[in-house]
Amino acid sequence: MTARKNNSSQAALSPHRGERVKDEVYRQMFRLEAHRPGAEMDLSVALLRAWVASGSAPPSSAERQWLEKICPICLAMIEATLNETKPGKQGIQ
Repeated sequence: MTARKNNSSQAALSPHRGERVKDEVYRQMFRLEAHRPGAEMDLSVALLRAWVASGSAPPSSAERQWLEKICPICLAMIEATLNETKPGKQGIQ
């Protein structure tokens, strides 16, 4: 006997998963702005998790559109933080 998958419960969890992913990305963005140690890596991981989670969604979904908007912002934040903290980069433009 094979077990049936309950697709209705998975569909019901999908919006909550998307909100949790967004919350995690925003939380890590806030930590990066607060100059918490390691926050740039945590934000990178949160973005990767968000992309993986959206992998099953159609390209036109709200999750994918949100990711396409938020990723450039997050990447700019990460790059700015890394450029601030590198020794020898301060004061050189």
